[in-house]
Amino acid sequence: MAVEVLGTADGRAKTALSHAHAASWRAARAAGKPLAIGRASPPDHPARPAAPALLDPRDVPRRKAGSRQGRVAMLHAVAHIELNAVDLHWDIIARFTETPMPAGFYDDWVKAADEESKHFNLLCDCLEAHGSSYGAMPAHAGMWQAASDTAQDLMGRLAVVPMVLEARGLDVTPNMIALFEKAGDRQTVDALNVIYAEEVSHVAYGSKWFHFLCGRHELDPRVVFHDLVRRYFHGLLKPPFNEEKRAEAGLPPDFYWPLTEEQRAV
Repeated sequence: MAVEVLGTADGRAKTALSHAHAASWRAARAAGKPLAIGRASPPDHPARPAAPALLDPRDVPRRKAGSRQGRVAMLHAVAHIELNAVDLHWDIIARFTETPMPAGFYDDWVKAADEESKHFNLLCDCLEAHGSSYGAMPAHAGMWQAASDTAQDLMGRLAVVPMVLEARGLDVTPNMIALFEKAGDRQTVDALNVIYAEEVSHVAYGSKWFHFLCGRHELDPRVVFHDLVRRYFHGLLKPPFNEEKRAEAGLPPDFYWPLTEEQRAV
């Protein structure tokens, strides 16, 4: 089921399939007849539509956020992030089945994938309300890099994707909401508020299962997190941080503040 989502190119079709498979998983769990966790060979890269054109981050056009065109470009960029998030969450389900995990692990990531699918569609609706659509502008080609880098390392995937990249969304979304509120764009404000509320849980799932695996192997979560982020994340973490929402998601400051500086040799 996860690989079928990953192999679907069109964004609306991908998210429809994601919703359907999530519903099947939940229904089976509720009936006391959970679907079996099989084995799969997920693709190195998920299927993508012909548009948007995917560019090196340095080549993606920059637009002023205060203009209407800039706000539409921002919506497009966030929609692209959400589509990648759909695939990231189905990929973690398909890729690491050799590591035995409780059923709750799959519950969490199916729920996250289902919610990311909703987020993508909400943003597409906002784009269409502005006379645009997903694919109308070029997008960031590096969004899958974290998945590629951690394809053989479940703890690395948990550290970098939900606990760094999705946590960054908690930092930046309040300012985005304020920007669209100032512009009087109620539809986008409502969509971003839904996304902001639900992303806390996705970061929390990453933290929960990262700590679970550290406990299984009797490892210090903070030390391991620092090591994995320095290994797999390209660059330093940049403040300001939304410390309240990060704490709500199970990320204390001593996890991320040390990663704002280069590691010093002792």
